[in-house]
Amino acid sequence: VSMRVAVVGAGASGLAALKCCLDEGLAATCFERSQDIGGLWRYAESIEEGRPSLYASVVSNTSKEMSAFSDFPYPEDFPVYLPHARLLEYLRRYMERFALRQHIQLGVSKDGCGRWDGAARGAAGSLGHHSFPQTTVVSVRKRPDFATSGQWDVVTEAGGTRTSHVFDAVMVCSGNFWDPSLPLHAFPGIEKFQGQYFHSRQYKHPDVFQGKRVLVVGMGNSGVDIAVEASRVATKVTLSTSRGAWVISRVFDHGYPWDMVFNTRFMSLLRNNLPGPLARGLISHRVNRWFKHENYGLQPEKSYPVREPVLNDDLPSYIITGRITIKPGVKEFKENSVVFYNCPEEEPVDIVVFCTGYNATFPFLEEADVKVENKHASLYKYVFPTHLQRPTLAVLGLIKTLGAIMPVAEMQARWVTRVFKGRRLMPVSPHPIFSKSLRFGLLFDEVLKIDWIVYLDEIASFIGAKPSVLALLFSDPKLAFTIFFGPCTSYQFRLQGPGRWDGARQAIRTQWDRMLKPTRTRATSVSSGPWPSLLTVFGFLLLMAAVVFAF
Repeated sequence: VSMRVAVVGAGASGLAALKCCLDEGLAATCFERSQDIGGLWRYAESIEEGRPSLYASVVSNTSKEMSAFSDFPYPEDFPVYLPHARLLEYLRRYMERFALRQHIQLGVSKDGCGRWDGAARGAAGSLGHHSFPQTTVVSVRKRPDFATSGQWDVVTEAGGTRTSHVFDAVMVCSGNFWDPSLPLHAFPGIEKFQGQYFHSRQYKHPDVFQGKRVLVVGMGNSGVDIAVEASRVATKVTLSTSRGAWVISRVFDHGYPWDMVFNTRFMSLLRNNLPGPLARGLISHRVNRWFKHENYGLQPEKSYPVREPVLNDDLPSYIITGRITIKPGVKEFKENSVVFYNCPEEEPVDIVVFCTGYNATFPFLEEADVKVENKHASLYKYVFPTHLQRPTLAVLGLIKTLGAIMPVAEMQARWVTRVFKGRRLMPVSPHPIFSKSLRFGLLFDEVLKIDWIVYLDEIASFIGAKPSVLALLFSDPKLAFTIFFGPCTSYQFRLQGPGRWDGARQAIRTQWDRMLKPTRTRATSVSSGPWPSLLTVFGFLLLMAAVVFAF
């Protein structure tokens, strides 16, 4: 009998987890409380309790090639950065390509069988156009014999009817963008403020700011996006940040996507082997090439650790044209105004948008199983709770790295499913591997704890899927060069090991073609390629030196 696995959530992480379960021959069932797949990327005008809420203009911050699942490239005609509708379309195509639909329980179908009635949904795969009751995971609890069986009692609810299930393992893919963090106690005087205020989760369109004086609190990606949109219709927009942030554009060197330039194995090697001060100095120099952050009030405070940069193409031009004003942190609210630190004058305000992030909560789990305190949880390699007697509960997609989350969640799922099957040993507490020195925390809003490529390589090495650049240098030098100096796309992790994909080499060789296809829409004369940069030449010599010393 196949091992039974419950997957909680049918967003990007949940779909990847479901596919990996099926690849390993596990009997998986995916439960989704919404009436459609897609998780974070499913836009709706209404705000639904317990699920993410997008604003209408959301576009991905990572490019399509760097965001693709490892055996399913994006169509070449898709834009380089994806509006939410196109990303959702990709997830639907992924679901159809790997026949995941029949394993997803969205709610009670018209035939009364308690599963998704594909026929009722329509052959074209248009989801969410019918009103179907949701399937909510109410509770996940260890069975009495958990110490020996590792099994879980899972209770779901659909259409007012509760159903109990027994599963051998559970993969939590419910995300962390649905429970807003709104610490009003940190803003003195907010109870006296007579204007309107709300969390960014409630934002949909900029027309709410028409003719208003707007304050946006918080300088993450959402905060900057909302400030830029508001400035097109508002009388005045102020963006408050206590720590500042590096701001980079989606359009990077020579017009290429930022992550295809930044996340290469060569650049990762430099970042992780240079002395800390030198590495930070190089990062500061690089991001200030676009504009000097100090002159725009955005320079990050030195007392704060390295944080995730903000991806926005418009902010500096909106600051320099007076549409947005940058201010320090909020000191106090008055009835119709706000006072900032180090600014004696009051600033009149009509609307405040708090872009203060989200809480990581798992209401269906017992607090002792995945306990989150101050946005921190003890998860081995950011996946497995460290204290459980059996490794049959995994949390996916909740690591914060500077790169696309979909390849990371997929790699986690490939590892987790093999741990479930016993093909990769997972020590149980109190094994030395769970010693405090090896515990990894889950930090959403603090330091970027780990390099994107380093983490992917580490998890891939657990299942034998990490590509060997040195071995390829002898068998396929051109591919080795592309893998080392080119973007670290997820296809690299399908070249070898379990789940090896015959199309991986071709996907790597054509990744730039798919990136350029939607932008090269006017024929121009073809120029010869540029000479290799000095950095690339240095990297090649470094690679050759590694080969020499390896032998």
